[in-house]
Amino acid sequence: MMTGSKRPGPAGYTDDAAESHVPHDDRSHRKFESLIVRTRDIPAISTAVVWPDETHALEGPVEAARERIINPVLIGSPARIRAVADTAGLDLGGCTIVDALTQAQAAAAAINMVREGTVQTLMKGSLHTDVLMHAVVSADGGLRTSRRISHVFLIATPGYPEILFVTDAAINIFPDLDCKRDIVQNAIDLHIGLGLGQPRVAILSAVEVINSKIPSTTDAAVLCKMADRGQIAGGVLDGPLAMDNAVSPAAAKLKGIVSPVAGRAQILVVPDLEAGNMLAKNLIFMAGADAAGIVLGARVPVILTSRADSAHVRLASVAIGALYAHHLAQENQKLGTAP
Repeated sequence: MMTGSKRPGPAGYTDDAAESHVPHDDRSHRKFESLIVRTRDIPAISTAVVWPDETHALEGPVEAARERIINPVLIGSPARIRAVADTAGLDLGGCTIVDALTQAQAAAAAINMVREGTVQTLMKGSLHTDVLMHAVVSADGGLRTSRRISHVFLIATPGYPEILFVTDAAINIFPDLDCKRDIVQNAIDLHIGLGLGQPRVAILSAVEVINSKIPSTTDAAVLCKMADRGQIAGGVLDGPLAMDNAVSPAAAKLKGIVSPVAGRAQILVVPDLEAGNMLAKNLIFMAGADAAGIVLGARVPVILTSRADSAHVRLASVAIGALYAHHLAQENQKLGTAP
């Protein structure tokens, strides 16, 4: 999901096929390491891994099980899963295997496990993302909530002091204002749920002033006012902001922007999928960034990994899903509601 050329799905979902050629920096790894370490303080999370019938799809959950981050439920062909494990030298001890004949059946079985309360997260195996997400968003037995479903890239780049959230770069192609409101709230909730505190949220556009000919600038202004009125909660918003003055204190100062967000953004909300995907891929391929991906707004987090991901990034993706699932379970317990 994070790097490489993609095969587009019918609803904006995409799958990667190529690997990054940029060496990744140890500083990026260290940003994710703190999240991985924090999973030691929570119980292992039951996770349905959908169709893990390739080495890259099986290594992540097996490593995460060894680290006691998740209890994997592997859904697919038992014979194929065991053959892949044998070839790769992976120990399936501690993993449960559930038989499914097709990718669609595996996705449907995972959805049913969520609805029955037997798993707390979903994880994409080697099936196409659109197959999994079609089951997640299905109006008949899916995992929809009152929120629009959206995707967040968590990007650790050597040149920035914090993990950057980029949203939405994978699901909502041309989000309207109501959809953007949910995209922002989903990302804020994730930031808080991971224990990273109240986030500084930059609503991006090409410029930092409102221009009626650039709709993303007016959307940004309205989103900020929605935050003022409590329609978006938990974050500090500013926008429109151009990319430079969202992440560079020097650029913000040069433009005369006085804001708690400008130059120090932690969440970057892009105008549309194309802009977000280009931004994320530039950071990954040209800046040596690591990127984990997660889908929010469904009843449980959906962990997305790519065959191009390093073992460390795959583990970080699972840790992010586990930490957020644990947070959601605690919140639901306080409210006395089911996930």
